[in-house]
Amino acid sequence: MTESADTEFEFELRVCGWAERNWPPGDTHDPDTTAIVARQLGTKHRRWDTVIVETDANALAARARFGTDRLDSDLLGVVRHAPAEWMWYRDALPEPDYPWRYVREAVHRAADREIVETRQRGNRIELRRKWAYPDWIERVIAIENKPDLTASAARALAGQIEHDVALGLADEVWVATAATDDSIEPVLLEDFPVEAGVLVLGEGTAGDDTSVAWHPRTLAVDEPGTRILDRPTGGAHDRSAARFEYASPVWKRGKRLAIAERAYERGWRSYVDTMRPDCRHFELRRDKRDGSRDVLPWCAAKERRQTAAECAGSCPKFEPEPPNWRAAGWPIEGGPGSAVKRLLARRRDRRRPELPE
Repeated sequence: MTESADTEFEFELRVCGWAERNWPPGDTHDPDTTAIVARQLGTKHRRWDTVIVETDANALAARARFGTDRLDSDLLGVVRHAPAEWMWYRDALPEPDYPWRYVREAVHRAADREIVETRQRGNRIELRRKWAYPDWIERVIAIENKPDLTASAARALAGQIEHDVALGLADEVWVATAATDDSIEPVLLEDFPVEAGVLVLGEGTAGDDTSVAWHPRTLAVDEPGTRILDRPTGGAHDRSAARFEYASPVWKRGKRLAIAERAYERGWRSYVDTMRPDCRHFELRRDKRDGSRDVLPWCAAKERRQTAAECAGSCPKFEPEPPNWRAAGWPIEGGPGSAVKRLLARRRDRRRPELPE
Protein backbone atom coordinates (compact mmCIF):
# COMPACT_ATOMS: atom_id res chain seq x y z
CA MET A 1 0.00 0.00 0.00
CA THR A 2 1.38 3.39 -0.94
CA GLU A 3 1.19 6.39 1.28
CA SER A 4 -1.52 7.94 -0.90
CA ALA A 5 -3.81 4.92 -0.83
CA ASP A 6 -6.78 5.35 1.48
CA THR A 7 -7.94 2.76 3.97
CA GLU A 8 -11.40 3.43 5.37
CA PHE A 9 -9.77 4.46 8.66
CA GLU A 10 -7.43 6.96 7.01
CA PHE A 11 -10.25 8.35 4.89
CA GLU A 12 -12.32 8.83 8.02
CA LEU A 13 -9.54 10.85 9.62
CA ARG A 14 -9.17 12.94 6.46
CA VAL A 15 -12.90 13.71 6.49
CA CYS A 16 -12.69 14.74 10.15
CA GLY A 17 -9.71 17.02 9.50
CA TRP A 18 -11.40 18.59 6.49
CA ALA A 19 -14.64 19.17 8.41
CA GLU A 20 -12.83 20.79 11.33
CA ARG A 21 -11.32 23.39 8.98
CA ASN A 22 -14.02 23.87 6.37
CA TRP A 23 -17.45 23.00 7.75
CA PRO A 24 -20.03 23.84 6.51
CA PRO A 25 -19.15 23.23 2.85
CA GLY A 26 -19.59 25.95 0.28
CA ASP A 27 -20.01 29.65 1.03
CA THR A 28 -22.35 29.31 3.99
CA HIS A 29 -19.75 29.58 6.77
CA ASP A 30 -20.77 31.75 9.72
CA PRO A 31 -17.76 33.11 11.65
CA ASP A 32 -19.75 32.90 14.89
CA THR A 33 -20.41 29.17 14.42
CA THR A 34 -17.92 26.58 15.65
CA ALA A 35 -17.85 22.95 14.48
CA ILE A 36 -16.93 20.28 17.04
CA VAL A 37 -15.87 17.15 15.12
CA ALA A 38 -15.76 13.63 16.56
CA ARG A 39 -15.85 10.08 15.22
CA GLN A 40 -17.53 6.78 16.00
CA LEU A 41 -20.40 8.15 18.09
CA GLY A 42 -24.11 7.43 18.12
CA THR A 43 -26.65 5.32 19.95
CA LYS A 44 -26.83 1.72 21.12
CA HIS A 45 -28.17 0.62 17.74
CA ARG A 46 -26.36 3.00 15.36
CA ARG A 47 -22.86 4.46 15.28
CA TRP A 48 -21.83 7.19 12.86
CA ASP A 49 -18.35 7.47 11.34
CA THR A 50 -18.12 11.25 11.71
CA VAL A 51 -20.23 13.53 13.90
CA ILE A 52 -20.24 17.32 13.65
CA VAL A 53 -21.83 19.44 16.36
CA GLU A 54 -22.49 23.00 15.25
CA THR A 55 -22.56 25.48 18.11
CA ASP A 56 -22.51 29.20 18.73
CA ALA A 57 -19.20 30.52 20.04
CA ASN A 58 -20.80 32.20 23.08
CA ALA A 59 -22.83 29.11 23.97
CA LEU A 60 -19.72 26.95 23.65
CA ALA A 61 -17.87 29.26 26.04
CA ALA A 62 -20.70 28.83 28.53
CA ARG A 63 -20.45 25.04 28.16
CA ALA A 64 -16.70 25.24 28.81
CA ARG A 65 -17.39 26.28 32.42
CA PHE A 66 -18.46 22.70 33.13
CA GLY A 67 -15.04 21.26 32.26
CA THR A 68 -13.52 19.27 29.42
CA ASP A 69 -14.97 15.91 30.46
CA ARG A 70 -18.40 14.93 29.22
CA LEU A 71 -21.46 15.14 31.41
CA ASP A 72 -23.29 11.81 31.41
CA SER A 73 -27.07 11.57 31.65
CA ASP A 74 -27.04 11.51 35.45
CA LEU A 75 -24.86 14.61 35.71
CA LEU A 76 -26.94 16.38 33.08
CA GLY A 77 -30.01 15.70 35.15
CA VAL A 78 -28.34 17.50 38.06
CA VAL A 79 -26.80 20.55 36.34
CA ARG A 80 -29.80 21.22 34.09
CA HIS A 81 -32.22 21.35 37.03
CA ALA A 82 -30.02 22.67 39.83
CA PRO A 83 -31.78 25.71 41.38
CA ALA A 84 -30.39 29.22 41.63
CA GLU A 85 -30.94 29.19 45.42
CA TRP A 86 -30.30 26.51 48.03
CA MET A 87 -32.85 23.71 47.94
CA TRP A 88 -33.14 20.10 49.07
CA TYR A 89 -32.07 18.03 46.09
CA ARG A 90 -35.28 15.96 46.10
CA ASP A 91 -37.36 19.12 45.79
CA ALA A 92 -35.11 20.60 43.13
CA LEU A 93 -34.63 17.67 40.76
CA PRO A 94 -37.29 15.82 38.72
CA GLU A 95 -38.72 12.57 40.07
CA PRO A 96 -36.49 9.79 38.66
CA ASP A 97 -37.68 6.40 37.38
CA TYR A 98 -34.98 4.75 39.51
CA PRO A 99 -34.07 4.95 43.24
CA TRP A 100 -33.16 8.37 44.67
CA ARG A 101 -29.85 7.05 45.99
CA TYR A 102 -28.49 7.11 42.43
CA VAL A 103 -29.52 10.74 42.12
CA ARG A 104 -27.75 11.50 45.39
CA GLU A 105 -24.59 9.86 44.02
CA ALA A 106 -24.82 12.04 40.90
CA VAL A 107 -25.18 15.15 43.10
CA HIS A 108 -22.00 14.20 44.95
CA ARG A 109 -20.16 13.58 41.66
CA ALA A 110 -21.27 16.97 40.37
CA ALA A 111 -20.02 18.61 43.57
CA ASP A 112 -16.68 16.78 43.29
CA ARG A 113 -16.30 18.20 39.77
CA GLU A 114 -17.19 21.65 41.17
CA ILE A 115 -20.05 22.23 38.73
CA VAL A 116 -22.67 22.60 41.51
CA GLU A 117 -22.50 23.60 45.16
CA THR A 118 -23.79 21.42 47.99
CA ARG A 119 -24.19 21.74 51.72
CA GLN A 120 -25.54 19.57 54.58
CA ARG A 121 -28.56 20.79 56.52
CA GLY A 122 -29.40 18.23 59.18
CA ASN A 123 -29.97 14.97 57.34
CA ARG A 124 -30.64 16.73 54.05
CA ILE A 125 -28.31 17.54 51.17
CA GLU A 126 -29.03 20.90 49.57
CA LEU A 127 -27.64 22.11 46.29
CA ARG A 128 -27.58 25.16 44.09
CA ARG A 129 -26.14 25.81 40.67
CA LYS A 130 -22.94 27.67 39.94
CA TRP A 131 -23.93 28.40 36.34
CA ALA A 132 -26.93 27.69 34.18
CA TYR A 133 -26.27 24.84 31.77
CA PRO A 134 -26.53 26.38 28.29
CA ASP A 135 -28.57 25.28 25.29
CA TRP A 136 -25.36 25.06 23.27
CA ILE A 137 -26.24 22.71 20.40
CA GLU A 138 -27.40 24.25 17.15
CA ARG A 139 -27.22 21.26 14.80
CA VAL A 140 -25.92 17.68 14.76
CA ILE A 141 -24.53 16.35 11.46
CA ALA A 142 -23.92 12.65 10.74
CA ILE A 143 -21.49 11.50 8.02
CA GLU A 144 -20.88 7.98 6.75
CA ASN A 145 -17.46 7.54 5.11
CA LYS A 146 -16.89 5.17 2.18
CA PRO A 147 -13.81 5.97 0.10
CA ASP A 148 -14.42 3.11 -2.33
CA LEU A 149 -18.15 2.78 -2.75
CA THR A 150 -18.66 -0.59 -4.44
CA ALA A 151 -22.12 -1.81 -5.37
CA SER A 152 -22.31 -4.22 -2.41
CA ALA A 153 -21.07 -1.56 0.01
CA ALA A 154 -23.62 0.89 -1.37
CA ARG A 155 -26.49 -1.56 -0.80
CA ALA A 156 -25.45 -2.13 2.80
CA LEU A 157 -24.96 1.58 3.41
CA ALA A 158 -28.30 2.54 1.85
CA GLY A 159 -30.15 0.59 4.53
CA GLN A 160 -28.24 2.38 7.28
CA ILE A 161 -28.94 5.79 5.74
CA GLU A 162 -32.66 4.92 5.50
CA HIS A 163 -32.61 4.20 9.25
CA ASP A 164 -30.96 7.58 9.92
CA VAL A 165 -33.46 9.50 7.79
CA ALA A 166 -36.46 7.74 9.35
CA LEU A 167 -35.24 8.33 12.91
CA GLY A 168 -34.35 11.99 12.35
CA LEU A 169 -31.85 12.12 15.20
CA ALA A 170 -29.35 14.20 13.20
CA ASP A 171 -30.26 17.44 11.44
CA GLU A 172 -28.46 16.29 8.29
CA VAL A 173 -27.15 12.94 7.05
CA TRP A 174 -24.27 12.77 4.55
CA VAL A 175 -22.27 10.17 2.67
CA ALA A 176 -18.60 11.06 2.07
CA THR A 177 -16.67 9.28 -0.66
CA ALA A 178 -13.43 9.68 -2.60
CA ALA A 179 -13.45 11.45 -5.97
CA THR A 180 -13.11 9.41 -9.15
CA ASP A 181 -12.26 10.31 -12.75
CA ASP A 182 -15.81 9.57 -13.92
CA SER A 183 -17.87 12.40 -15.36
CA ILE A 184 -20.66 11.44 -12.94
CA GLU A 185 -19.59 10.28 -9.51
CA PRO A 186 -20.70 6.63 -9.02
CA VAL A 187 -22.22 7.45 -5.66
CA LEU A 188 -24.93 9.49 -7.42
CA LEU A 189 -26.05 6.39 -9.30
CA GLU A 190 -26.68 4.43 -6.12
CA ASP A 191 -30.10 4.03 -4.51
CA PHE A 192 -29.61 6.28 -1.48
CA PRO A 193 -32.44 8.24 0.16
CA VAL A 194 -32.75 11.65 -1.50
CA GLU A 195 -32.63 13.28 1.95
CA ALA A 196 -28.95 12.34 2.34
CA GLY A 197 -26.22 14.65 1.06
CA VAL A 198 -23.13 13.50 -0.83
CA LEU A 199 -19.67 14.91 -0.14
CA VAL A 200 -16.81 14.11 -2.54
CA LEU A 201 -13.21 14.43 -1.31
CA GLY A 202 -10.40 14.83 -3.82
CA GLU A 203 -6.79 13.74 -3.45
CA GLY A 204 -6.08 16.56 -1.04
CA THR A 205 -7.97 17.91 1.95
CA ALA A 206 -8.02 21.57 1.00
CA GLY A 207 -11.42 23.24 0.96
CA ASP A 208 -11.39 23.78 -2.83
CA ASP A 209 -10.64 20.09 -3.40
CA THR A 210 -13.90 18.92 -1.85
CA SER A 211 -17.31 19.35 -3.46
CA VAL A 212 -20.96 18.76 -2.63
CA ALA A 213 -22.39 16.39 -5.23
CA TRP A 214 -25.85 16.34 -3.62
CA HIS A 215 -27.28 18.68 -1.01
CA PRO A 216 -29.10 17.11 1.96
CA ARG A 217 -32.53 17.91 3.28
CA THR A 218 -32.92 19.10 6.85
CA LEU A 219 -34.57 16.40 8.95
CA ALA A 220 -37.34 16.96 11.50
CA VAL A 221 -35.37 16.52 14.72
CA ASP A 222 -38.10 18.09 16.88
CA GLU A 223 -40.77 15.65 15.71
CA PRO A 224 -41.25 11.96 16.56
CA GLY A 225 -38.94 9.65 14.61
CA THR A 226 -39.32 6.10 13.38
CA ARG A 227 -36.83 3.48 14.53
CA ILE A 228 -36.80 0.63 12.01
CA LEU A 229 -36.27 -2.61 13.92
CA ASP A 230 -36.67 -5.16 11.13
CA ARG A 231 -37.72 -5.22 7.51
CA PRO A 232 -38.48 -7.90 4.89
CA THR A 233 -35.38 -9.30 3.22
CA GLY A 234 -36.87 -12.07 1.08
CA GLY A 235 -36.92 -10.14 -2.19
CA ALA A 236 -39.67 -8.55 -4.25
CA HIS A 237 -42.29 -11.17 -3.29
CA ASP A 238 -41.60 -11.06 0.46
CA ARG A 239 -44.78 -9.68 2.04
CA SER A 240 -43.74 -10.13 5.67
CA ALA A 241 -44.33 -7.09 7.85
CA ALA A 242 -41.65 -4.65 8.89
CA ARG A 243 -41.21 -3.91 12.59
CA PHE A 244 -40.66 -0.41 13.88
CA GLU A 245 -41.18 1.79 16.91
CA TYR A 246 -41.52 5.51 17.45
CA ALA A 247 -38.86 7.68 19.07
CA SER A 248 -40.27 10.61 21.01
CA PRO A 249 -38.88 14.16 20.66
CA VAL A 250 -37.88 14.00 24.35
CA TRP A 251 -35.80 10.86 23.75
CA LYS A 252 -34.21 12.42 20.68
CA ARG A 253 -33.27 15.60 22.55
CA GLY A 254 -31.63 13.55 25.29
CA LYS A 255 -29.66 11.43 22.80
CA ARG A 256 -28.53 14.47 20.82
CA LEU A 257 -27.25 16.10 24.00
CA ALA A 258 -25.46 12.91 25.07
CA ILE A 259 -23.79 12.62 21.65
CA ALA A 260 -22.75 16.29 21.74
CA GLU A 261 -21.25 15.90 25.22
CA ARG A 262 -19.20 12.90 24.11
CA ALA A 263 -18.07 14.76 21.00
CA TYR A 264 -16.97 17.71 23.14
CA GLU A 265 -14.89 15.42 25.35
CA ARG A 266 -13.32 13.17 22.72
CA GLY A 267 -12.93 15.12 19.49
CA TRP A 268 -11.73 13.09 16.51
CA ARG A 269 -8.09 12.65 17.51
CA SER A 270 -9.00 10.23 20.30
CA TYR A 271 -8.11 7.39 17.92
CA VAL A 272 -4.73 7.33 19.61
CA ASP A 273 -6.37 5.99 22.77
CA THR A 274 -7.09 2.67 21.05
CA MET A 275 -3.72 2.41 19.25
CA ARG A 276 -0.17 1.83 20.47
CA PRO A 277 1.75 5.10 20.23
CA ASP A 278 4.24 3.55 22.69
CA CYS A 279 5.48 1.30 19.85
CA ARG A 280 8.87 2.40 18.54
CA HIS A 281 7.49 2.22 14.97
CA PHE A 282 4.50 4.51 15.60
CA GLU A 283 4.82 7.93 13.97
CA LEU A 284 2.67 10.89 13.00
CA ARG A 285 3.15 12.14 9.44
CA ARG A 286 1.53 14.77 7.31
CA ASP A 287 -0.19 13.68 4.12
CA LYS A 288 2.22 14.44 1.27
CA ARG A 289 -0.63 14.89 -1.17
CA ASP A 290 -1.46 18.40 -0.04
CA GLY A 291 0.83 19.42 2.81
CA SER A 292 -2.10 19.30 5.21
CA ARG A 293 -1.58 20.66 8.68
CA ASP A 294 -3.14 17.51 10.11
CA VAL A 295 -0.89 14.63 11.08
CA LEU A 296 -2.06 11.03 10.70
CA PRO A 297 -0.68 7.74 12.06
CA TRP A 298 2.15 6.05 10.17
CA CYS A 299 3.82 2.70 10.82
CA ALA A 300 7.55 2.85 10.07
CA ALA A 301 7.83 -0.95 10.20
CA LYS A 302 5.13 -1.52 7.58
CA GLU A 303 5.92 1.70 5.70
CA ARG A 304 2.27 2.64 5.39
CA ARG A 305 -0.61 4.08 7.36
CA GLN A 306 -1.89 1.46 9.76
CA THR A 307 -5.49 0.99 10.80
CA ALA A 308 -6.67 1.37 14.37
CA ALA A 309 -7.51 -2.34 14.55
CA GLU A 310 -4.09 -3.61 13.51
CA CYS A 311 -2.11 -1.13 15.65
CA ALA A 312 -2.28 -3.26 18.79
CA GLY A 313 -0.04 -5.23 21.11
CA SER A 314 -0.84 -8.33 19.06
CA CYS A 315 0.76 -6.85 15.94
CA PRO A 316 3.83 -8.94 14.94
CA LYS A 317 5.76 -5.70 14.33
CA PHE A 318 4.97 -4.24 17.75
CA GLU A 319 8.07 -3.26 19.75
CA PRO A 320 7.72 -1.31 22.99
CA GLU A 321 9.73 1.84 23.33
CA PRO A 322 13.10 1.21 24.97
CA PRO A 323 13.04 2.17 28.67
CA ASN A 324 15.76 4.78 28.13
CA TRP A 325 13.43 6.64 25.73
CA ARG A 326 10.81 6.97 28.45
CA ALA A 327 13.40 8.11 30.98
CA ALA A 328 14.50 10.98 28.73
CA GLY A 329 13.66 14.56 29.61
CA TRP A 330 12.69 17.44 27.36
CA PRO A 331 11.63 17.54 24.51
CA ILE A 332 10.07 14.06 24.68
CA GLU A 333 9.51 13.65 28.40
CA GLY A 334 7.94 10.25 29.05
CA GLY A 335 8.93 8.93 25.63
CA PRO A 336 7.66 9.56 22.08
CA GLY A 337 4.37 7.76 22.80
CA SER A 338 3.49 10.21 25.56
CA ALA A 339 4.56 13.11 23.35
CA VAL A 340 2.18 11.91 20.60
CA LYS A 341 -0.74 11.91 23.04
CA ARG A 342 0.13 15.38 24.32
CA LEU A 343 0.39 16.75 20.79
CA LEU A 344 -3.01 15.39 19.74
CA ALA A 345 -4.58 16.57 23.01
CA ARG A 346 -3.28 20.10 22.40
CA ARG A 347 -4.74 20.11 18.89
CA ARG A 348 -8.09 18.94 20.27
CA ASP A 349 -8.05 21.62 22.95
CA ARG A 350 -7.57 24.35 20.34
CA ARG A 351 -11.19 23.76 19.32
CA ARG A 352 -12.38 24.44 22.86
CA PRO A 353 -12.69 27.91 24.34
CA GLU A 354 -10.42 28.81 27.21
CA LEU A 355 -11.94 28.05 30.59
CA PRO A 356 -13.29 31.21 32.26
CA GLU A 357 -11.59 32.36 35.41
